[in-house]
Amino acid sequence: MTEQKELLTTNRKALTINLDEAKYGTFAEIGAGQEVARVFFQAGGAAGTVAKTISAYDMTFSDAIYGKAPRYVSRERLTLMLDHEYALLQERLAGQRGNRTTFFVFADTVATSGFKGNNEAHGWMGIRFQATPGGEPNDIILHVRMWDKESVAQQAALGIAGTNLIYGAFYYRDDPRRLVESLVDHAGAARLEVDMITFRGPAFQQIDNRLMSLYLVRHGLTNAVMFGPRGEVLQPSEVLHKKAVLVERGSFRPVTHANVDMLTCATAQFVQEPAVQGREVIALMEITMNNLLAAGAGNLDAADFLSRVDLLGELGFTTLISNYPEYYRLTSYFRRYTREMIGMTLGINNLLEVFNEKHYEHLEGGILESFGRMFRHAVKLYVYPMRQEALERLLAPGAALPPGSVAGHAFAGEVLITARNVHIAPHLRHLYDHLLENHYLESVHGFDRAALRALPGDVLDRIRRGDSSWENLVPPTVATAIKRRGLFGHPPPA
Repeated sequence: MTEQKELLTTNRKALTINLDEAKYGTFAEIGAGQEVARVFFQAGGAAGTVAKTISAYDMTFSDAIYGKAPRYVSRERLTLMLDHEYALLQERLAGQRGNRTTFFVFADTVATSGFKGNNEAHGWMGIRFQATPGGEPNDIILHVRMWDKESVAQQAALGIAGTNLIYGAFYYRDDPRRLVESLVDHAGAARLEVDMITFRGPAFQQIDNRLMSLYLVRHGLTNAVMFGPRGEVLQPSEVLHKKAVLVERGSFRPVTHANVDMLTCATAQFVQEPAVQGREVIALMEITMNNLLAAGAGNLDAADFLSRVDLLGELGFTTLISNYPEYYRLTSYFRRYTREMIGMTLGINNLLEVFNEKHYEHLEGGILESFGRMFRHAVKLYVYPMRQEALERLLAPGAALPPGSVAGHAFAGEVLITARNVHIAPHLRHLYDHLLENHYLESVHGFDRAALRALPGDVLDRIRRGDSSWENLVPPTVATAIKRRGLFGHPPPA
């Protein structure tokens, strides 16, 4: 039966669950009041759904009930809450009504703005539920941020998000993409950000959590998600907290020797910075959503995305997927989590894009405003060299070649363009020189000249043409994975 649009309001979602006799469970909420339980009580008929509500605010009481966790607003704490309350449901009610009830536990542990208003308003919430009576439990866990200025508004937004999560778990679980989109129904991404989500259990065996995280970015619920080397979904604030950050942006279709060499060399220079010494460092490979969509002609190619993340993971890299096409927005994102130094390593072609004024036409202060934002608070660009011949081949058809072009010269393949000799538009040259002389820009040293042989896109083209020389341009583990799994157009093994 087609669902009526009116059921999508927050109260109607709660009432629909309340009137479903099979659904019965516990609400355990810490940190923002019992906001989700409140929605269900106000909707009416809650006696048919609510087995128990609990808020253990005092730390001694909370520890006595759930056990200790490193932090009270953390994924570990949320998991302890779900474990404890679900075990109680099974122990006390399974014999009585387990054959006709799908039990669930909703839990959240949240910090809203205090009286001073200077703390981060965020929290963890999750639901553990049965898809069928007596079935094995399934989990959906997510991390949220509340952007309202006042605590009472943050609490209201949390109540909406929790209700959306419970409703989605029961009625949208066969359509996880719709479930993800529905999490901010009647609140919107301006009030609520969901920057991490994971699914687990028999009802979600076909779900790849990385793809679900990508949908968070694609549909505007957050601007960045992160994956570990083993493909695990990470919570960015926990990974970046108080760390010095070095990031390399690329397409990684696939990751090449040049990509690895760029980050390796930049890291060697980054850790020698006085502001970085003695600090914990996190190095990231970053792909923008624009890059992912461009590869699929505006459509999201899930297989292509997962291939890139898998190959980066094969090499032990942490991957960031962002919706920040401009570098200054990326540095602002990192500043949410750390005050330590930020480094970004990039090739000559991307450096020229940084100085392309068309990217900043939406800013009142244009390129100067963007640089003011980007280079605030200890930010440096590490510029990886490129062969002159390769740079000229990358220029758009019909574009003017850089002055002093050596295309066709016998030594063209040996001439390198670096941060010191790159051609910048004349009216921006003084700005560039200022950044260079004040060490906001720095050439990458100690690079492998052999890694510069391939152009971006060359490897992908050779794979698709069946030219086996591509194997010499990527790390051995990457080549093995591409051939074994038939990635990027490579014929799958017989």
